[in-house]
Amino acid sequence: MSDDQIIALLTEIRDLQKQNVENYKLALQKQQEAIELQKKHVGDFQKKFAARQKMVVITVVAITVVAFTIVALMPALLKVNR
Repeated sequence: MSDDQIIALLTEIRDLQKQNVENYKLALQKQQEAIELQKKHVGDFQKKFAARQKMVVITVVAITVVAFTIVALMPALLKVNR
């Protein structure tokens, strides 16, 4: 190989390596953006899930209180009807 061919080949290798580095930087940036977006969505999901859990607990407590009240008042209601 002549010196010109070697120089051209090395220049091409250098240019490809530079392009590879740029592509790698872009891929890392996109990956970081995806991670940030995922963190945001997970945070939103956790807030919604906590709100739903709170509503379920409140509903169960309310139903339990109503059921115990009905059971506690049942003898008094039965005496009135007799």
